[in-house]
Amino acid sequence: MDYRERLRQVREDRDLTQAEIGRLLNKSQQGYNHIEAGRAELKIDDLKKLCRFYGLSADYLIGLSDEMKTEMQK
Repeated sequence: MDYRERLRQVREDRDLTQAEIGRLLNKSQQGYNHIEAGRAELKIDDLKKLCRFYGLSADYLIGLSDEMKTEMQK
C-alpha cells in the first residue's frame, strides 16, 4: 500500500479531517491534502509527529509493514 493511501486510511479510521491533521502539522487543510494526493512529499519531521499522534510506527505509516506496532513515546 502506498504511504499516501495509508495516511488517508488511518486518518479516516479515526474520524479525523484533513484540516485537523493539517493543524497538527502546522499546515492548511489544502497543504495536507497535497500530501495525501501526491502533490507534496511528507517531511520526516511531519512523519515523526504523525507517528506520535497516532501511536503507530513509521514503518506502518509509510507502508513498509502491515503490523500496527506502536511507536515508543519519547
